[in-house]
Amino acid sequence: MTRKGSLARRPRLRGIEAFPVDHEGQRFLALRDPSGYTPSVVMVPLALLEIVSLFDGEHDVAEIQQAVQRQRGEQVDAARIEELAEALDQHGFLEGPRFEARRTEVDAVFLSAAARPASHAGGAYPADAAALRAMFDGFFAPPTGPGPINGAAATSARVRGLIAPHIDFHRGGPAYAWGYRDVAERCDADVFVIFGTCHAGMAHPFALTRKAYETPLGPAPVDVEFVEALASRAGQDCFGAEVAHRNEHSIEFQAVFLRYLFAGRRDVTIVPVLTSFVHEALVRGRRPEDDRRVMRFLDALGETVAAGRPRVAFVAGADLAHVGPRFGDGAPVSREQAARLATADRATLATVTAGDADGFFDDARRDGDARRICGLSPIWMLLRAIGGAPGVLRHYGQTPDPQCVVTFASVVF
Repeated sequence: MTRKGSLARRPRLRGIEAFPVDHEGQRFLALRDPSGYTPSVVMVPLALLEIVSLFDGEHDVAEIQQAVQRQRGEQVDAARIEELAEALDQHGFLEGPRFEARRTEVDAVFLSAAARPASHAGGAYPADAAALRAMFDGFFAPPTGPGPINGAAATSARVRGLIAPHIDFHRGGPAYAWGYRDVAERCDADVFVIFGTCHAGMAHPFALTRKAYETPLGPAPVDVEFVEALASRAGQDCFGAEVAHRNEHSIEFQAVFLRYLFAGRRDVTIVPVLTSFVHEALVRGRRPEDDRRVMRFLDALGETVAAGRPRVAFVAGADLAHVGPRFGDGAPVSREQAARLATADRATLATVTAGDADGFFDDARRDGDARRICGLSPIWMLLRAIGGAPGVLRHYGQTPDPQCVVTFASVVF
């Protein structure tokens, strides 16, 4: 790379995740792309952190040299800065022509595909159908699981909604089972509207797709007629961020579990809705309902449900807190902190089981979302969609790694 290149002038990092990792006795900053345009995880030595932090599009190489000189009192060779920028650009972590070409190619492949591929099969869960069924069967086994599915319980109240985790199955599998057993036994829905977190964020509050979600157990078909009617009534661009579905796991994991429950037993369809608006409202000091696009979409959803013949249930693929060094905190999570975290989470879940969307938002706003609850948008949407119906907490869990504590719950409505 030469000084004539745009990256050498003012390199700019994309919206990526950065977190500390230990590798072979050394401390690194790991960089990962949540949108999945690059599968690479790049580890940058912490000694280069100050340089990388100045890849903001505002500093050229000379200015980066000057800033490091002021901070450290040492001169960094310009070639070293350029080599670092070039390496990050090659991996797709910098904005610029190389990444734009990569994104255009990846998006075109996805948009032209007949179905949405099972992007996490073979990684987060087995790509082999028999192995997948065996793994899911194990999630129901006591003592961590709720026990096997007993068949329909006709005398029990019908399940209208479910908040399920979207954490990796190997870390939270039984939590899925605690919620989905109720769906298997007491839900007669033909259509499942699935609200998912868009971890990479979107320019639009909602993203729909007409593409079936592929799974190792066969495709989870989309109710295209429902999707089209919803998009038409919403009066906004519901497909402008459709490419966000390509790599996002929050809906994929729910689609896989629904196929596990119903494939070969009952025909069901899904309506995949990626969401990203509650965090934005928090940052702007506003409420979700202040965004007219959100309220129009909610109204359109209610009208589409009321106008249709199929029975509809709602699922939110949503985790709760994200704390620890992996998420930017300074120290590992102690047992005492984990206990306080559980107390705070249960207070949040009390607003959820009360069906109180406003109370849920106020709870997150009270501490400035200090726990980084990534499921704010899908949970809020589900609470509004079911009209304040109360729920029952079936399971609450925390991952045990003090460097990376994620909390999650299953709530049945």
